[in-house]
Amino acid sequence: MKYHLYTTSRKAWSAMIKAIKQAKKSVYIEMYIFLDDMADKHDFVSLLKTQALAGVEVVLVLDSFGSLEIKKQTIADLRQAGVEVLFFSHFWHRTHRKIILVDKRLAFVGGVNIEKKIINWHDIQIQLEGKKTVNAVLRSFAYTYQMCGGKNVHILAYYKKGLIKKIRSLVLESLPGHNMYSLLEYYKNKIITAKTSLKMVTPYFIPPRWLLALLDDARRRNVEIEIIIPYDTDIKTLNKINYSYIFQTAAWGVKFYASPVMNHAKILIVDGQEALIGSQNMDIMSLGRNFEVGVFSRQKDMVKDLDEIFEKWKRRSTPFQVARIRLNWWDKIKVGTMRLFLSAI
Repeated sequence: MKYHLYTTSRKAWSAMIKAIKQAKKSVYIEMYIFLDDMADKHDFVSLLKTQALAGVEVVLVLDSFGSLEIKKQTIADLRQAGVEVLFFSHFWHRTHRKIILVDKRLAFVGGVNIEKKIINWHDIQIQLEGKKTVNAVLRSFAYTYQMCGGKNVHILAYYKKGLIKKIRSLVLESLPGHNMYSLLEYYKNKIITAKTSLKMVTPYFIPPRWLLALLDDARRRNVEIEIIIPYDTDIKTLNKINYSYIFQTAAWGVKFYASPVMNHAKILIVDGQEALIGSQNMDIMSLGRNFEVGVFSRQKDMVKDLDEIFEKWKRRSTPFQVARIRLNWWDKIKVGTMRLFLSAI
């Protein structure tokens, strides 16, 4: 399987724009956050309109909450140009996925949204080529497209195709209410069976109880666990919740590294032999409520590349000074209430 890894939003956008410009037949996008505030160099809205007017089939599936700030006029302009725009709307669930498919031959999967403020964030987006893997992503997209009311029979036909088996790289999904390849089960299985090491990158560390229990058990088996997390996230109210869970798990010997810049990547590397890249955070919503997608691989060169990226980011980070994490009484009340709420959903 051919692949390319992009480690910032800016780099991923440039690759996405280039691929969309080269599209001859189709561009399918499913995005949690898709806004119309991008600069000219990364103006996805204008490019999608241009491609649609040129006869390329363009479909845009957006989460109604994540993409709430996109202007109604922009949606109207896209539709007038021939872009099919659909919104995923559900009270308890979000489509948190970041997928782009070009000509059904190339796919992007990972953590990169489309909005101006994240241009300099560290992140991971993988560009994939290879019929079996791309078809698996296309099949996943077709399911969400159907849920949003899409009627294009050519897209829906991919959802009806049989599951792809026996490939070295596999598309994993969290689709609540649907029994497909499960990111949740993957996380459980890999932490349970890890022998030597687990390396993770996540912007938000709000693990459900089962994940806390599995991390504790892994440490009791002397599995080394290293987690890179931003010292200061983009959602300020989550910082102290992150710190409270870090304080708890660091006591078991889990090693945390504070990234000095916002790192939005979602990576899991197991025993240095296989790796997962996806849209999922290590939180209760991603590992239970949201629609997510990821790609895991045992392909040696990909695992090696991801491990090198992890180590590079770790060198630029500093170990969390757990002893310095102090919450005052009011913070403890707020964090405790939030943790209680999150554990109940």
